[in-house]
Amino acid sequence: MNGHSNKQRRVVVTGMGAVTPIGLSVSEYWQNAVAGTNGVGMITYFDTTQYDTKIAAELKGFNPLNFLDRKEINRMDPFARYAMACASMAIKDSEIDLEKIDRDRAGVIFGSGIGGMLTWHQQMEVYYNGGGPQRISPFFVPMMIADIAAGHISMRYKLRGPNYATTSACATASHAIADAFMLIQRGNADIMLSGGSEAAITPMGIGGFNAMKALSTRNDKPEKACRPFDAQRDGFIMGEGSAVLILEELEHAIKRGAKIYGEIGGIGLTADAHHITAPAPGGEGAVRSMRLAIQDAGLKPEQVDYINAHGTSTEFNDKSETQAIKTVFGEHAYKLHVSSTKSMTGHLLGAAGAIEAIVTILAVQNDIMPPTINYEFPDPECDLNYIPNKSVKKELNVAISNTFGFGGHNATLLMKKFRN
Repeated sequence: MNGHSNKQRRVVVTGMGAVTPIGLSVSEYWQNAVAGTNGVGMITYFDTTQYDTKIAAELKGFNPLNFLDRKEINRMDPFARYAMACASMAIKDSEIDLEKIDRDRAGVIFGSGIGGMLTWHQQMEVYYNGGGPQRISPFFVPMMIADIAAGHISMRYKLRGPNYATTSACATASHAIADAFMLIQRGNADIMLSGGSEAAITPMGIGGFNAMKALSTRNDKPEKACRPFDAQRDGFIMGEGSAVLILEELEHAIKRGAKIYGEIGGIGLTADAHHITAPAPGGEGAVRSMRLAIQDAGLKPEQVDYINAHGTSTEFNDKSETQAIKTVFGEHAYKLHVSSTKSMTGHLLGAAGAIEAIVTILAVQNDIMPPTINYEFPDPECDLNYIPNKSVKKELNVAISNTFGFGGHNATLLMKKFRN
């Protein structure tokens, strides 16, 4: 089968793994998302005395020894450890017998927005604290580079198909999933592990976003700080973690008796070509990415039931994303359910698209939409149904997940209930 076949290959999700600020497994993450659990608290990783922001959504209780030996852990940045944990969970969840598949047709596309930020920071400290260049670790570069998680996953499971990383800021993981989808569709692979990982709750990570005035400074009430679409939002909350989705060609999945969570129906990838950090006026780039995903799936806008919004809790994003939804959906925008699960997890940057793809697929599979928590004060410019504070049960057939990144990168994934 090659990419020139007239029959479009269908792509389904058959395995998932996640470590998030509200759960260290997919089931725990999903239950807490539906329950509206807050994952934001005081930063414990470093002294925040000099920082404007003292809060973040850290991974609580994650133990890399459950997935890696000590030697491996010492040679991996936290972002790669999170990735390896998720890959392990996803493979187990998928029940793939790796001995029985063609590993030349199984690959990994897995991204990170920033990569090994803690490793960079620690090695700079070694250098500046009198160590000089001679004291830099030989593992510095392979621990820091953003593609190394994809490399580690493919090496561990001997997956010899397409293997690379995507980096597009907050759209990173959605681009990884979109690329994996396209490679399977055109016949280059049968199985792809895709997703993203981020571990940027570090002195430079928080300091850098503070310098941009992008983060919330509601330090007295961390649990209330992340409030997408709320009139009193004051910036995003940094989160960390990872997620892996196993994408598989439908016939391949059926042949091995795989359980199927849902189907990826279409993707939309665009650029704002406007500004390094601000969205294009009216969310024009987001408009095109949503339209493309819906067209790619062969659907009409009114067939979409739910949007897992990018919803960062920043002044500009939430307003422009709302405008974009109204432009794409017209009157149907007010019948749609929209929520931002970042209200609970914080913003996982390069991993956001992966953990949000999981929540979107599970929403469609289970006919339940997680809420936007901390929604208290309506913003007249954000006037859609954001599923305030409590999840909603409703039959869902089609949902989309939006991710938009600094640099004007937009990616929309469309998920459908699986029907053979």
